[in-house]
Amino acid sequence: MISQEPQQRSVREVAAEWAVLLADAPLDDAQRQALQQWLQADAGHVEALAVAQRTWAALGRLPATPPMVAVAPGRRARPRRPARLRRWGAAACLALLLGGLGLGQSERLLLPLLADQHTAAGEVRNLLLEDGSEVTLDSASAIRLDYSSGQRRVELLAGTAVFQVAPQADRPFVVAAAGGSVQALGTRFLVQREADETRVGVLEHAVQVSAKGQQRRLEEGHSLRYDAQGLHDLALDLPRTTSWQRGLLIFDRQPLGQVIERINRYRPGHIFIGDDALAQREVSGVFRLDGLDAALATLTREMHLQHRELLGVSLLY
Repeated sequence: MISQEPQQRSVREVAAEWAVLLADAPLDDAQRQALQQWLQADAGHVEALAVAQRTWAALGRLPATPPMVAVAPGRRARPRRPARLRRWGAAACLALLLGGLGLGQSERLLLPLLADQHTAAGEVRNLLLEDGSEVTLDSASAIRLDYSSGQRRVELLAGTAVFQVAPQADRPFVVAAAGGSVQALGTRFLVQREADETRVGVLEHAVQVSAKGQQRRLEEGHSLRYDAQGLHDLALDLPRTTSWQRGLLIFDRQPLGQVIERINRYRPGHIFIGDDALAQREVSGVFRLDGLDAALATLTREMHLQHRELLGVSLLY
């Protein structure tokens, strides 16, 4: 049994053990109950387990069926001790990897292994899928494809994507992201995966959004977000939200902190803001993705800021 005591095990350690155990063999009733209790104890446990499972799959699995020993009739066979030790050792290595990198950082480093298609910082890419659907990936975004005879499933692992769906009545087109899903009921929609929430906006026709046992039909021009608590109303300016497709970033009275966070997605290096009061100052403007250094210079000049840069790290104050 995996210990549930938070004082004894970190979330990453427990998630790592469950990931290896799930890959090793089917769970018994007691294990399934323990896993469900752990997942329901905190919304972050679901994401931690998903990260651990994806990381484990990317690194390669141990043999799915461990050697068994002969037992008396009526008793359940148990794995040999060396197999259990290998499993525990694998979980420890996985936890070390996740703990050393942090959950978010480990996923970013592993995206090339986890994803079928991904973009680098500052890169925007148009993709044509095998069914004729089109996907536009924003900067630092990634998807994984799982097409079958009954469903076209795309998992958004990171970032933002706009989907233009080719109609196929017998094969639903579904985008999964962070525990929820979006099924196309028309043609064109956006899914944006952030750290703790996922945003959905409909550009043409409609979609069906499902998360945390809730469902909602979303019509053209409307948007919502979902997180660990379920579905929530959201008013997105969709033309502005998708302006990156046109090579632009558009801001209208937005806090400087949000503006810099967005620019950081497209520009090499990293920009920091010196204090919270400065981060709350409002910014309006239209910046070209291929001219973000000039945009930073304009912000510095117009807002009367100081700018210092060292080894790709910039400070505004």
